[in-house]
Amino acid sequence: MEPVSSLKKDSGHNLPTPEPESPSLIRPRQPYRFSTLCATVDSPDADHKDQHGSSSVPIYQSATFKGVGNRYDYTRSGNPTRSHLGAPARTRLKIFKKQNCSPSSTEHHIAKISSASHAFAVSSGMAALDVITRLLKPGSEVIAGDDLYGGTNRLLTYLRTHMGVTVHHVDTTKAESVIPYLHPGKTSMVLLESPTNPLLKIVDIAGISALVKEKCEDALVVVDNTMMSPYLQRPLEHGADIVYDSATKYLSGHHDLMAGVITCNRDDIAKEMAFIINSVGNALSPFDSFLLLRGTKTLAIRMDRQQSTAMLVAQMLSKLGFVTHYPGLPNHPGKEIHDRISDGYGAVLSFETGDKELSERIVAATRLWGISVSFGCVNSLISMPCVMSHASIDPAVRAARGLPEDLIRLCVGIEDPADLLDDLRHALMEAGAITFAANDYVRIPNPISRAVEKLALGEARTAPHWGNREWFVSAPGKVILFGEHAVVHGVTAVAASVDLRCYGLTSPRYDNKVSVHFKDINDYKHEWDVDDLPWDAVISIPRGEDHPDTLDMRVIDAIKARALPPESQMPPKTHAAAVAFLYLYMMMSVGGHRPTFHFVCRSTLPIGAGLGSSASFSVCIATALNILHERFALPSVPAPTRRPSVSGDPGHIHVPHGGRRAIPPEIAEEANRWAFIAEKVLHGNPSGVDNSVAVFGGALAYVRPGFGKRSGMEQIQGFRSLRFLLVDSKVPRDTKALVAGVARKKMAEPELVGQLLDAIQTISNEARRALADPEVPRSTLLSGLAALIDENHAHLVSLGVSHPALESIRAITADSPYRLSTKLTGAGGGGCAVTLVPDDFADDALQALISALEAQGYRPYVTAVGGSGMGILSPYDPIMVDGEDDASPPLSPPATPDPNGAGESQQPSIRRRFESVDVSELPQWASGRGKWLYV
Repeated sequence: MEPVSSLKKDSGHNLPTPEPESPSLIRPRQPYRFSTLCATVDSPDADHKDQHGSSSVPIYQSATFKGVGNRYDYTRSGNPTRSHLGAPARTRLKIFKKQNCSPSSTEHHIAKISSASHAFAVSSGMAALDVITRLLKPGSEVIAGDDLYGGTNRLLTYLRTHMGVTVHHVDTTKAESVIPYLHPGKTSMVLLESPTNPLLKIVDIAGISALVKEKCEDALVVVDNTMMSPYLQRPLEHGADIVYDSATKYLSGHHDLMAGVITCNRDDIAKEMAFIINSVGNALSPFDSFLLLRGTKTLAIRMDRQQSTAMLVAQMLSKLGFVTHYPGLPNHPGKEIHDRISDGYGAVLSFETGDKELSERIVAATRLWGISVSFGCVNSLISMPCVMSHASIDPAVRAARGLPEDLIRLCVGIEDPADLLDDLRHALMEAGAITFAANDYVRIPNPISRAVEKLALGEARTAPHWGNREWFVSAPGKVILFGEHAVVHGVTAVAASVDLRCYGLTSPRYDNKVSVHFKDINDYKHEWDVDDLPWDAVISIPRGEDHPDTLDMRVIDAIKARALPPESQMPPKTHAAAVAFLYLYMMMSVGGHRPTFHFVCRSTLPIGAGLGSSASFSVCIATALNILHERFALPSVPAPTRRPSVSGDPGHIHVPHGGRRAIPPEIAEEANRWAFIAEKVLHGNPSGVDNSVAVFGGALAYVRPGFGKRSGMEQIQGFRSLRFLLVDSKVPRDTKALVAGVARKKMAEPELVGQLLDAIQTISNEARRALADPEVPRSTLLSGLAALIDENHAHLVSLGVSHPALESIRAITADSPYRLSTKLTGAGGGGCAVTLVPDDFADDALQALISALEAQGYRPYVTAVGGSGMGILSPYDPIMVDGEDDASPPLSPPATPDPNGAGESQQPSIRRRFESVDVSELPQWASGRGKWLYV
């Protein structure tokens, strides 16, 4: 039956009036789209409506407000202009009532476009992160990505160093990588970026958030959403607890203010952050709130233009053959994840050229692309992160995290796409990266593809526990052949290992003590009860993670104050050595694993003579402690030679290598990183040359960073061993004073010193080419090096760093019948001189020269240069002992047996013989203990 209307009937015919087939019902309004939400800045509530009906939010440029008990009293706590940026809920007013803080208009608007219940506007993006990290407490653990904004990395390093917060950097592009670091009750925060800056790595925010909530329900997932803005990504919708943006970037869009915003949905978190902001006073000012409100109105339309142009730029660079990082490219890693959690690809991309200098030329050649840090502006920007936004991250850390030194970051603006593409093409052509051929742009092949300076790559590997055995390690000294002093001013230094070495032996103890014996430094001995060390000051470095760029001075100070006598009461040099040993020991101790042992150190190197004795000591303690703390494992034994057993079995041949190259690069690099930390303890600001030579051996060229040229260390391949006479003048030298003297001379006579530095650079270049060229005849090489030695020394004399004792040594070696070339090495002003000894130099003549030098009170050493680096006595065979070796268990007194009975299976100890063997016999004796493994 047809429906009838009960409201009205026809009076004449008394017939029912039929209803329309489609009833005229009022359709509900659709939710506003994002761009509409951006453009419409409404009032948080009725109390915020402007009495004059202004179409733009008024600026309440007032620090205080009159009255008692009103919503606003002090702008630090709340301001009507800022209120338009934050959360609207009336319940929020109750949350903040006790905090004397009001939600603001600016904050209401941000919350609306971020799918958030609460929002806060503060003075910068880093201020936002500072507010968030103030939720942490000493002892908290934070998991963070390994590709972070430089400022984020700097703040996390500070928290780890000074606030007792443990920070784990992991590859968050793999959600499962966070699982080993999720510790219920300890993990307080997981800090994510997606895409990351500047490599545009994609992080599964939803997946990691679910993992965190499952395993550590109290941990907060915090996301830096600056790269995307709320327009393209809203992490609160994917499980994040807190989201922050640097509103300086896309939200503002014009780079005319500094601001940061924080959003969340949880009332308890909002209450804590409101208290922090009100307490520290970093809320956004009224005028900046007005600017931010104005900027957000055009967010959507700006981002649409910027990301569409960014796609064109990324496609052009990728087509030209550059490694291009942009989530919109079909082959970008993690693109499917990004498409699932985001609504666009953003306007930041980066690309690699393969050569740092080429990248610098490209950046300098642009016109429309402004060279600047930051991004998110209406104007397009270009930068090199490793020398700009991420320069505060140590080069070794950048390299370890895979951040290429040649990387160029592009931040696309709203200019016409055709103009931006044309400007970038011209810059690429001017720099020599591309050319125009066959009616198209093509990339010019780059012969140098060393963008990442691998200063310290490789991750620590967990080693098996080797039980109760002694570990015998060694490392060579070094000699700087060319470039001393000039290296401080950016000139290339050429350094090589010497056959004189430092040796270290660890023997297990079972009395909960660790002890040292520095035999060649005043025969110094000391022991500590492990439990009495100042562990309360230590935040250990987890296995697989790198030590921060700076030393933890709390640990250093605690060791000096509580673990050692005052330096004035200890023999010279022993205090620094003990501090370095304890610092590495304590920083490596993780999870209660605190090995107890006795460490003896011997050296055939003269101490303090400029031959790298401290660096070889640092390598020895770093290697031994890495082994004892099980931070890396040694390689397995190679398969032995065997004959074919059955038909079709080819058998196997083992090629003997005498232990050379038996230690893989990742172990060497881990030891080198820790040795560099020990060098920092000993010297403050070392170059890293000495410890690198002590680890890797051979010869290397080094350029100090900061002089606008390619920096870092590079092994000189094909280096052939050379014979040198090292002569210790026995004259103490003051390295710092000598270096400062050259600096003063450079300031007083810049033209003269500049010419000398250029001349030394030419010498280093010549020597480096000759040493690496296997086709240069041996006689030509030796005569050329002799001439370069004389030339280099003459320039060092002009710099004022020689000494009468060094000139005396030069005169003796240059006199008839020797006619040898000699130069100072190291800092000069005393220390050592190096004399090149030709292959055909007669042994009796060499012995006569040694006698002549000894007659003048000097101490000569005959050595080969360019030999093996760090060594470890093979653990796969018993240590060779002889009749004079100690057959008792290797325990320092009191000899307390192992409560687990392990003492029954202990190997005989070589400790006592090692401590007593004459230094002249030490190298041969050490070689006879078994098979050595070398880098």
